[in-house]
Amino acid sequence: PWAGQVMAKAKYRNKPVVVDCKRFDSQAEAVRYSELKLMMAAGVISDLRLQVSFVLAPSVRLVGATRATPALRYVSDFVYRKLDGSVIIEDVKGALTAAYKIKRHLMALNGHHITEIKA
Repeated sequence: PWAGQVMAKAKYRNKPVVVDCKRFDSQAEAVRYSELKLMMAAGVISDLRLQVSFVLAPSVRLVGATRATPALRYVSDFVYRKLDGSVIIEDVKGALTAAYKIKRHLMALNGHHITEIKA
């Protein structure tokens, strides 16, 4: 971490890591970022993006609520393009939580496959 940066407490006992001034939730995610950077430098992949948000369900106003609930989102760890033009959505996972399984299911319903990288 750099001066003045406060690291949030980890949810699943993982240790947040900072690489290239980017914060990663775990060492495994930071390692995968380094691998993808090397692959991009070698021309194997392109258009590497981090923390890409996908809307799974739009905002709705529930009966009796005074305001709408926010849209339900899935935020990927990485998104990049392979040489054949296909887009890869990656998530570095140590454990598959119930919430993640629901989001993975909804992503598939929307035509998006998540590639899971085991931590």
